[in-house]
Amino acid sequence: MSVFLGLLAGLTVIAALFVVFVRTDAQSLANGLRLAGPVVAGVAGVVLMLLGRAGLGGMLISGALAWFASVRRATRATKSPSRRSTVRTAALEMELDHDTGALEGIVLAGRYEGSILTRMSEADLLGIYAELASDGESRQLLETYLDGRFPAWREDLKADAGHGKGIPPGSGAMTKEEAYKVLGLESGATPADVRKAHRRLMQRLHPDIGGSPFLAARINEAKDVLLSDHN
Repeated sequence: MSVFLGLLAGLTVIAALFVVFVRTDAQSLANGLRLAGPVVAGVAGVVLMLLGRAGLGGMLISGALAWFASVRRATRATKSPSRRSTVRTAALEMELDHDTGALEGIVLAGRYEGSILTRMSEADLLGIYAELASDGESRQLLETYLDGRFPAWREDLKADAGHGKGIPPGSGAMTKEEAYKVLGLESGATPADVRKAHRRLMQRLHPDIGGSPFLAARINEAKDVLLSDHN
C-alpha cells in the first residue's frame, strides 16, 4: 500500500507540473523551470518517506527547501531593471522611470553644465531656469521637473499664474532614434510595442490626470514618428 501511495503521489505531481507547463507563458515558465529541481527533490523525499525511508526522505526534503530558497533569492537578485524613457533638449536630458514616475536629469549646457538635478537645491534649479529664458523647450522640461520636486516653486518665484503652461514649439523634427528613447523602447520595436508603451506612459502622464503637458506632447510625437510608416 505504501508503495502504491508513493507512486500515486509522484504521478500526481508530474501531472500537475505538465498542466502548469502547458498553460504558462514563456517568462513564467522560465522562472518555473528554475524551481523544477527543488520540486523534484522534494517529491522524491516524500515518496521515500512513504516507503519507510524516513531518514533519506527527510534529508531530501530539507535539501529541497534550502535549494528552493536559494533559487528564489537568485530570481529576485536578477530581476530585470525598470524601463526608462529619455527626453533631451538643447540644455537638459531627463530620464523617466516607468514604474515609479520619478524624473532624473542632467544639465547639458550653461553655467551648471554636468550637474545632476537631483543633487541641486531649489535655488540652483531656479538659477538654471533663469538662464533658459531664451530656450522655451528646455525651460518647459525643467518646469516639469520642478513641478514634481518643488510643487510651490512657481509661488516662490512669484510667476504669473498661467506662465509656462503652454507647449512651446519643438527644436525640430523628432528622429526615430529619439522617439524610441522617449518611449523607452529598443530600436526596431514593433507597432504593437509602440502603442503599448505610449498607452502605458499616457496613463501616468496625461495632463487630464495631473501629468506633464510637455512630456505628454513628446510621447504623442514619438508615437506618431514611429507609426508614420504604418498608417
